[in-house]
Amino acid sequence: MSTPMDWDKLRVFHAVAEAGSFTHAGEALNLSQSAVSRQISALEESLSVPLFHRHARGLILTEQGDLLYRTAREVFSKLAMTEAMLTESKDRPKGPLKVTTTVAFGSAWLTPRVREFLDLYPEIEISIVVDDAELDLSMREADVAIRMSPPRQPDLVQRHLMTVRHHAYASAEYLKKHGTPQRPEELDKHRIIIYGTDSRPPIRNPNWLLEAGARPGYERHPILAVNNLYAILRALQAGLGIASLPDFMEHETAGLVRVLPDVLGGEFESFFVYPEELRTSKRIAVFRDFLLRKVAERKNGGAA
Repeated sequence: MSTPMDWDKLRVFHAVAEAGSFTHAGEALNLSQSAVSRQISALEESLSVPLFHRHARGLILTEQGDLLYRTAREVFSKLAMTEAMLTESKDRPKGPLKVTTTVAFGSAWLTPRVREFLDLYPEIEISIVVDDAELDLSMREADVAIRMSPPRQPDLVQRHLMTVRHHAYASAEYLKKHGTPQRPEELDKHRIIIYGTDSRPPIRNPNWLLEAGARPGYERHPILAVNNLYAILRALQAGLGIASLPDFMEHETAGLVRVLPDVLGGEFESFFVYPEELRTSKRIAVFRDFLLRKVAERKNGGAA
């Protein structure tokens, strides 16, 4: 490469790789399709490699293009993070804050508390991505994460948030029809609903009801497997069977009956996690402290 890469061309390339077409990238950049195409052609000429395969349905990155895209993505995400840190108010935390957590925790526990947080910090623009798969914080797919297990990635700051406990539930209608198990061994005779195995569950062993008190050599088969705790909740409410739910869904389980109340399905530690380079961010600090306060209020029986 005889000359350094041009930042403007790299910005256009990044937009095209994200959008998958010259037209959509041009709309995002407020440039014409022909201007975008010229910038990409000039970049390819300066690098002496093709960056895209062009075909009727759009653009596909070449191997060299994919390498450049991954690098450009990391560079631009770090630039965006640096810009946010530089422009963050000295007096009031402000700016975007992207949070990711599991579908159930984000829906049942976190989202209902966002209004109070935004009342306190109205200049923070919060967005929540609920996904039982873990987003990559190092690639800035989110700023912070609330996870149901310690983070596996290096260079992440973690703070213990709460202990999550799981218990078994069923509807009164189901128990009236099928009886209430008094011992774990009696689950052999019941319809068990489990978290599906098609995707990685957000916690360890979510399907403990298949094993609790099981007789040696006897295999319990679930009546339903579904990889979403809200779908499991709806199945319970419909009287389908018995399932495990976390205690942070306590408001949703109000109409259900806790089965085998002395049997704990497991304890899992949840963590507030963010990249090391965001350690000085005021937005993250106030959000972390707010969540820790709500957890403490919940422990003390307050209106958390």
